[in-house]
Amino acid sequence: MEEKELNTPNTETTNENLQQEEVQTENTENAETAAEEAHEPTIEEQLEAAQAEIAALNDKVLRQMAEFDNYRKRTLKEKAELILNGGEKTITALLPVMDDLDRALENMDKTDDVATLKEGVELIIQKLVTTLGAQGLKRMETQGQAFDTDFHEAVALVPGDESQKNQIIDCVQPGYLLNEKVIRHAKVVVGQ
Repeated sequence: MEEKELNTPNTETTNENLQQEEVQTENTENAETAAEEAHEPTIEEQLEAAQAEIAALNDKVLRQMAEFDNYRKRTLKEKAELILNGGEKTITALLPVMDDLDRALENMDKTDDVATLKEGVELIIQKLVTTLGAQGLKRMETQGQAFDTDFHEAVALVPGDESQKNQIIDCVQPGYLLNEKVIRHAKVVVGQ
């Protein structure tokens, strides 16, 4: 009997411990639920937060639109300036040639030596070709070349032997390339 008495208090203590643990677990769960409910925003708070976010996004979009509009205006202004002043570099490079032509014109009245005048004009032409070449201008070579519609314009067809067929026989007006782009087709006479 003593054994029963000894076992009984232990069982009761264990039951009490289990009950206390269950109460503590329930209290903890209730506290967590209450904390969640206390932190859950109300509909009004959610609405205010959403309106604040919308206002911030609207402000950001308006700033981006204004920045893009300023960029567009600045780009258009730069493009207009480029169009107006795009030839400035070339014209500035041609001014010394213009000065040489003015000096040649003045000297034509002072001398009767045609050979000297011719030599002076040839030097001016060479200087002009060099200046334009530095700007990317290149004269097309046409003599003895095959006719190519990408570079040449046929102004006349001349009957010839088999070796002259579809070959350029004469150049009436030279063609020019600017940075490897055709800016004027060469006018040529082609063998047929």
